[in-house]
Amino acid sequence: MKKILLVEDDPFLIDIYKDKLEESGYAVETVEDGDQVLNKITEARPDLVLLDIILPNVDGWEILRTIRNKPDTKDLKVIILSNLGQKEEVEKGVDLGATKYLIKAHFTPSEVIKEIKELLNK
Repeated sequence: MKKILLVEDDPFLIDIYKDKLEESGYAVETVEDGDQVLNKITEARPDLVLLDIILPNVDGWEILRTIRNKPDTKDLKVIILSNLGQKEEVEKGVDLGATKYLIKAHFTPSEVIKEIKELLNK
């Protein structure tokens, strides 16, 4: 079973995505606070991280930068799922090494799951 780490601080979205992911056959761990993400990655060893940008304490940009700079996580698949949808922000996510950048308002949870399935089945 593929493992996904959902990094999101909105309890409503956590419930929706956790349920949808589990219904799709994934094991899901969640983290709501940016400063807990890297420890959770080391502990859970996910196949993919679904990462929000706006988080308490440490933002998603810094988390992504750190993931890409550590030898044991540099190849980890990271999908940014954020409300930040300006062209500059999307480019920044890609430049920092995001595998994909999805804007929350443009994707339903089912469409996000479809994107995850495509990535993890490669």
